[in-house]
Amino acid sequence: MRNIRMLIQYEGTRYLGWQRQEASDSTIQGKLEKLLSQMCQEPIEVQGSGRTDAGVHAKGQVANFHTSCDLSTDEMLAYCNRYLPEDIAVIDIAEVPERFHSRLNAKEKCYCYQVINSGIPDVFLRRYAVLAAEKLDVDAMRRAAAYFCGEHDFKGFTSNRRMKKSSVRRIEELSITKEGDLLRFTFRGDGFLYHMIRIIMGTLLEVGSGKRRPESMEALIQSGKRELAGPLAPAKGLTLMEVKY
Repeated sequence: MRNIRMLIQYEGTRYLGWQRQEASDSTIQGKLEKLLSQMCQEPIEVQGSGRTDAGVHAKGQVANFHTSCDLSTDEMLAYCNRYLPEDIAVIDIAEVPERFHSRLNAKEKCYCYQVINSGIPDVFLRRYAVLAAEKLDVDAMRRAAAYFCGEHDFKGFTSNRRMKKSSVRRIEELSITKEGDLLRFTFRGDGFLYHMIRIIMGTLLEVGSGKRRPESMEALIQSGKRELAGPLAPAKGLTLMEVKY
């Protein structure tokens, strides 16, 4: 049995997220499994590095699957990009050792969240960035962002209230760059909880608009209470950029 690793890009706008759903075929995993099963002439189960939410995009999603088919990786790549919809692409396929697992072996993930700080929309970024008309204090957001770096219990920054596993994660980088009206928030860490980045973003945007003080982040993190954090920021601003192994 061969183990095949894929590097995937997708625009998540019209999908219900990564994870397959029995009641819908509008998921990334579902689309891939259907196509790969046809290609390999056998049932295929795809393992992704993580589950992106509905509306979230990816430039560097990693997945793997096992197959007994004898197609070359070049033939697989050509087949996938011939039959996948135009908002999903496989940009690389390689055969990897049997024990490789795209989720369990992941060491670090990098996400980008984009905000247009203007009252004027950018037509070409409308699916990839959130519009924030109120002027944001970038320096205040940078000071607040520093409190999230390092290892913390992020229990207050997830929508999963019944989580049984550890909610401790380590954020190596939370940086903010500004190019004109476009703000890019880069999150790099060993893993992220369900909705964690989007809740942190909702909180940082409240700091930027003056509704919270940067210094209040420390007590907020320590509280572990979701109701004290900011709102869930829209999905479309978030993109999975890279997964490292």
